[in-house]
Amino acid sequence: MITVTDGAAAQIKLSAEQGKAEGMALRIAATRNDDNSIHYGMGFDDSKEEDISISAGDIEIIVSPASAELLKDTTIDFVELEPGKFQFIFLNPNDPNYKPPAE
Repeated sequence: MITVTDGAAAQIKLSAEQGKAEGMALRIAATRNDDNSIHYGMGFDDSKEEDISISAGDIEIIVSPASAELLKDTTIDFVELEPGKFQFIFLNPNDPNYKPPAE
């Protein structure tokens, strides 16, 4: 369902360590904007009863049922968009603004 690249996994682990959130799951949220694009959010959180739990390597991800549908087949990566500026990106074929990376 959701794939996490090695670079993103390393950054997630580092963020958990720095934020004293080791052992907590990574919550990913997705909502549809008025223009049909998708807005993403992520942070460390405790699981709720209705959440869907996903293992991406050794990263535990939790999503709400509503977000799960929007995140189907998404890949999360951590890339350098500009020199010295790294950021998480969501490669999501469900987002109308998604363009597959050039091979």
